[in-house]
Amino acid sequence: MSDKIYMNLAIDLARNVAGQTSPNPPVGAVVVKDGEIAGVGAHLKAGGPHAEVHALNMAGKRAEGATIYVTLEPCSHYGKTPPCADLIIESGIKRCVIAIQDANDVVSGKGIEKLKAAGIEVEVGILQEVAEEVNGPFFHFAKTGMPFVTLKTAASLDGKTATHTGESKWITGQAARIDVHQDRDFHDAILVGVNTVIQDNPSLTTRLPEGGRNPLRVILDTKLHTPLDSVITTDGAAETWIFVGNEVEAERIAKFNERPFVTVHQMEEQEISIEAVLRKLGEQGIMTLYVEGGASVHASFLEARLFNQVIFYFAPKLIGGREAPTVFAGRGFASIEESMNLVIKSYEKVGQDLKIVAKPKWN
Repeated sequence: MSDKIYMNLAIDLARNVAGQTSPNPPVGAVVVKDGEIAGVGAHLKAGGPHAEVHALNMAGKRAEGATIYVTLEPCSHYGKTPPCADLIIESGIKRCVIAIQDANDVVSGKGIEKLKAAGIEVEVGILQEVAEEVNGPFFHFAKTGMPFVTLKTAASLDGKTATHTGESKWITGQAARIDVHQDRDFHDAILVGVNTVIQDNPSLTTRLPEGGRNPLRVILDTKLHTPLDSVITTDGAAETWIFVGNEVEAERIAKFNERPFVTVHQMEEQEISIEAVLRKLGEQGIMTLYVEGGASVHASFLEARLFNQVIFYFAPKLIGGREAPTVFAGRGFASIEESMNLVIKSYEKVGQDLKIVAKPKWN
């Protein structure tokens, strides 16, 4: 029972730094000696000391003969930092409890083998499902090379994202909007379509009372209709990447590339491929992507079946109208059998609105 208590603490430490360690996983560690916590730590940012280092440094000499709880298998290779498995061995740790084995082929199983070879008792699988949830984005990124994609939308209870005149501010309340900014702070990149840029001229930044991290701004714009004087191309608050089709003239692309923090990526095809965009983002170390729409962009991700979760904010409003836009545009699936089945992971009230988090149930 005590193993779960200490591992829960390690998972909480990892959860609290999720979003700031990309492209590395969020990891927590706890050192326990004689029933007392001797050291705690979390991996704070990529390139910095790992969670085990912080916890063992805090424990000091008390680490000898102690147990260390780690949410993810300790690394056994030299990267930007030395192997954590070696440090655990050198510290005199007697027992290592690991929530889940690493999904990265460079590490997977090797750290566990090194610890066992040194005579350390190793146990794997304590609170594994919880740890998998925290490290879901990292595992997906490690296996596919593409970012973990979250589709986010706000709608009335009848599924409308605006009135038939296009008015959409504000469907949800302030509490839900703050919650969205917290999600922006968590993600490496935020993506919208060009229609959103033209209609709303958004900044796509994180605006929280205590500040926050601005994600990379990604725009899907096949014909490069983004206005040169739009906020995302002029404010310099964050990098902006605009993906365009192969028919856009080089002269127009050059005008955008002259802007600081703006880069135009031209695709090989006339139309923009969602998979090609995700692979490009993955190559640049983007581990998490927050897709805010609009409806056509959401439909593209749905049709490509390239997303990992959906966050719905439903406001207690009824808008109605055949011409009022809905969450997903396009023709949709032709039959119920073809439709996307979801598993609801959580639901809660955020202010007066209902927040539902769901994940696709792949066949």
